[in-house]
Amino acid sequence: MKSLVDHLSQYAAYHRDPRNIASHFIGIPLIVVAVAVLLSRPEWAIGGVWISPAVIVALLSAWFYLRLELALGVLMTVLMGLSVWAGHVLAAQSTTVWLSGGIGMFVVGWVIQFVGHYYEGKKPAFVDDVSGLIVGPLFVVAELAFLLGLRQGLKQQIEERSGPVAVRGKSATV
Repeated sequence: MKSLVDHLSQYAAYHRDPRNIASHFIGIPLIVVAVAVLLSRPEWAIGGVWISPAVIVALLSAWFYLRLELALGVLMTVLMGLSVWAGHVLAAQSTTVWLSGGIGMFVVGWVIQFVGHYYEGKKPAFVDDVSGLIVGPLFVVAELAFLLGLRQGLKQQIEERSGPVAVRGKSATV
């Protein structure tokens, strides 16, 4: 099994332009919430608990993140839970609101992603490895931690493998 550093380094190799990284701070959360919205219908009562495809995907994602690292895994689990909660709130609305909200966020999120990759000059990571779809949200959380001055050891390990984030056409550590 790949480690946290393995996954984040492989993903980071496709994301060294700060404009691309910035686009991911908007695009990926939109996509994650959109998927939660769209998978929040139907719901089934199982043992007195309401389960939807969104809950199942979130639980599987949480299991993936927790296996990589406890601290980031717990944070990702909380964030996935909030996304599912938001998804269920929107899914409880009319079908028009549910679908237009979910599809709209999904499309806008991907457009923002592709604009970022235009600046990067590279295709999205998931094109070469589908695991990039689950690593993307973790990458955003890790990058936010780095911006806050946290997890500098992890940042250093990733940059040793993928290189530093570029600054105005040059490579430099952020």
